[in-house]
Amino acid sequence: MDMNAIQNFLSTTALDLGIKILAAIAFWIVGRWLIGKVVGLIQAGMNRNSIDPTLTKYLGSIITIALNITLVLGILGYFGIQTTSFAAMLAGAGVAIGAAWSGMLGNFAAGAFMLVLRPFKVGDFVSIGGMTGTIHELGLFATTIITPDNVMTLVGNGKVFGDTVQNFSALPSRRVERTAQLAQGVDPLDAIARLKVAVARIPNVVASPAPEVNLLDFKLEGPVISVRPYTHTDNYWQVYFDTNEAIIKVCQEAGWPVPAAYHKVVQG
Repeated sequence: MDMNAIQNFLSTTALDLGIKILAAIAFWIVGRWLIGKVVGLIQAGMNRNSIDPTLTKYLGSIITIALNITLVLGILGYFGIQTTSFAAMLAGAGVAIGAAWSGMLGNFAAGAFMLVLRPFKVGDFVSIGGMTGTIHELGLFATTIITPDNVMTLVGNGKVFGDTVQNFSALPSRRVERTAQLAQGVDPLDAIARLKVAVARIPNVVASPAPEVNLLDFKLEGPVISVRPYTHTDNYWQVYFDTNEAIIKVCQEAGWPVPAAYHKVVQG
């Protein structure tokens, strides 16, 4: 073994390679830091101009991916690798991956369409893809929502875009649906008048549209009154439970008897 050749290799080629590897690591660390700063500045500028947070996050993700690819190509070019060949290889790999992951690309395309059509934005309370919750983030491939029981859930954008979307925050108010089962002999018109007054006093019930209290149905136990106040979706559950309490209080204050069927359940 020629020791001089080994020493020459270590002093030239290996040392060169080591320096390039260290330089590539440094480029990667500094590049990633710069990318974070650039994306942060762009998003901060968009936020200052009151751009939709959904659009801000979506564009931030796209810019991050594009700059990371540019960084990798730059590092490969530093090592002397022909980036044009690499780009062609990347394009070919993209076609193969696209055929295998058509669903992922479908999610990406659906996300782009949702960004244009904007059926909802971050913070909206929605029902999408069979899930109900508050929009946390619109990602490249999936939409993240927080369900009412505080569970973070990801729904593929393709499923969101291809299914029914209900946006409970799009309009200023939402109707709460409750019913009051009265006993036989209770005057339903008197009950309607009392309930209208009680529901109107509930906090966060809007005046327009006005609460709807109507004679809904007749049952063997007695008449059924529908009680439908309107409120903003942020106050939905507060108004829902307060309406239940208002119905109970009205019945107690009026001294109305318990409906026969419910009375039998209690006695049994």
